[in-house]
Amino acid sequence: MSSLAERLAAARRQAEQAAQGDSTPGPDAAGSTAAPGPNGSGPDAAGPSDPAQPSGYAASADANSGGEAAEGRRRQAPKTVEPTSRRRGGSTEQERLDELKGVVHAELVKQLGPHLYASDVDQADLESRVRQVLGDVLSRQDRPISNADRVKVTQEISDDILGYGPIEPFLRDPDVSEVMVNAHDQIYLEKDGRLQPVKAQFSDEAHLRRTIDKIVSRIGRRVDESSPMVDARLPDGSRVNAVIPPLAIDGSCLTIRKFATDPLTVHNLIDFGSISEKTADFLDACVRGRLNVIVSGSTGAGKTTTLNVLSSFIPNDERIVTIEDAAELQLKQDHVGRLESRPSNIEGKGAVTIRDLVKNSLRMRPDRIIVGEVRDASALDMLQAMNTGHDGSICTLHSNGPRDTLARMETMVLMAGMDLPVRAIREQVASAVDLIVHQTRFKDGSRRVTHVTEVESMEGDVITLQDIFVYDHSAGFDQQGRALGGLIPTGLRPKFLEKMTHSNVTVDPMIFSRGAR
Repeated sequence: MSSLAERLAAARRQAEQAAQGDSTPGPDAAGSTAAPGPNGSGPDAAGPSDPAQPSGYAASADANSGGEAAEGRRRQAPKTVEPTSRRRGGSTEQERLDELKGVVHAELVKQLGPHLYASDVDQADLESRVRQVLGDVLSRQDRPISNADRVKVTQEISDDILGYGPIEPFLRDPDVSEVMVNAHDQIYLEKDGRLQPVKAQFSDEAHLRRTIDKIVSRIGRRVDESSPMVDARLPDGSRVNAVIPPLAIDGSCLTIRKFATDPLTVHNLIDFGSISEKTADFLDACVRGRLNVIVSGSTGAGKTTTLNVLSSFIPNDERIVTIEDAAELQLKQDHVGRLESRPSNIEGKGAVTIRDLVKNSLRMRPDRIIVGEVRDASALDMLQAMNTGHDGSICTLHSNGPRDTLARMETMVLMAGMDLPVRAIREQVASAVDLIVHQTRFKDGSRRVTHVTEVESMEGDVITLQDIFVYDHSAGFDQQGRALGGLIPTGLRPKFLEKMTHSNVTVDPMIFSRGAR
């Protein structure tokens, strides 16, 4: 047993080390405990140079000598612990809800099993069963939960199982036109024509991937490392695009272009200011007069909506064949054949392209061929269809303006690899296409038709165009930055009016007067 002086010296050194912020026990006083000592407390295990010392003696020495440092240490200890405990308390509540949600979710999947994803189960019946089981499982939980938290957990689990997780509320919101997921923790919306971030997020990358798989599997598509891009659609026709790693560097990207449950009509477009009433009457006559129409514009300009509206002008007694990458068109006619392209399988075989479908549609006895979007060599087959008696065909195409529309069409025909002379291609375009309807998305978020242009004929090596209606930018903008202009006639009468009379369709000449709107 060491002397009292040695024990006092050791306790003093220990107190000085604590005052200097050194929490690691020195060689004179280690922090481990040995067997209980004679005073009932375990003796401190000293370093190799000091024998074991009963902790009771060390404590009394600490109180008698070096008291200032010990008291300072006792005063500082609560200051470092208290904020941490408060932070833990704030996060524990959310962690408890997340844990509860996971338990309830797992129990729900266990009870309903394969019925959740069976294709032959009625959706309304499935929703009823899910909510019933969800209420039973929550009521059996031992942990107390408030009504607000119960509603929150119920809604989140229902959205995850019956819908598409955290983005389901935005898909239900009629004011949201697009949902963009840049990563599992970053979601943006397009609302009233403007982009804005939201606080909602997926739990992790795996949660986002499950949601993407749920969307694409319902229409027989797949997305994996060997096929990391996919175009799909929701049951209501909303357009879906997904890109996953390794192409998406920061995590999977999901973009959903929403379509209204009830498709927009021509009256809606007039009310929105997208087109004028006179222009709507003119386009109605052009479609009934079996003119070949191209709807052009940039991404998000509203081309598909305008295509839907133009398709609504087609008489009910004609057979329509639609061709799309992902079926989005919502035609109300009775006699419609809908075709959808198909990507290759996991072995790289079985792909059916838009071009294949356009060729096949010619054997389906169509009166009208409507192609959702022409973006590749299918442009050549579309021109061939327009030039072989299938008048009244309509398609969309990305471009910056009417003149660029023809240039892009020419380029895409060259992609077919047929080695055709440029003049021959332009003659085909000038002969096939009658009208270009160009649409633009303005800075204020509005979507307006800015050009209704006639494709006339060839003059030398150039295709001549003639604007029938153009957007008037001279009206400027209001105080909120909204565009005040509208479509106005140029005063020129199109040359295809004679072609329209062959279908017994006439147009009031006053539509083209400069004073008309």
